[in-house]
Amino acid sequence: MNTYLLKGYFDSIPVELDESAKIDGASNMRVFLQIIIPLSRPMLAVVAMNGFTGPLGDFALSSVLLRNPQYYTLPIGLYKLVTDKMGASYTTFAAGALLISIPIALVFIALQKHFVSGLTAGGTKG
Repeated sequence: MNTYLLKGYFDSIPVELDESAKIDGASNMRVFLQIIIPLSRPMLAVVAMNGFTGPLGDFALSSVLLRNPQYYTLPIGLYKLVTDKMGASYTTFAAGALLISIPIALVFIALQKHFVSGLTAGGTKG
């Protein structure tokens, strides 16, 4: 999915920018590193966020493949806490859910300036 997101975003960057940079004497690598990458920073932030949170939320595939409790991922472990027949531990589930939200929130805060710059890029002059 991230590949298609990036491809669609790269396709929306005007080709004229590449052509004008090449007319000015820039190499392909310089065009990519100094023009394309800075313009695609908002989408790279989205892909980084998806790449970080995707494995944390992968429940369906992990629950089918992993049968040994030693190898459970966090979502499966939290699910097993509340589906236990005799002693569902809701307080431990709530603590685990809170702890997993902290790294996600930190990554979002670190990437927030890129999200905001992508949203406001079309509304500013200059």
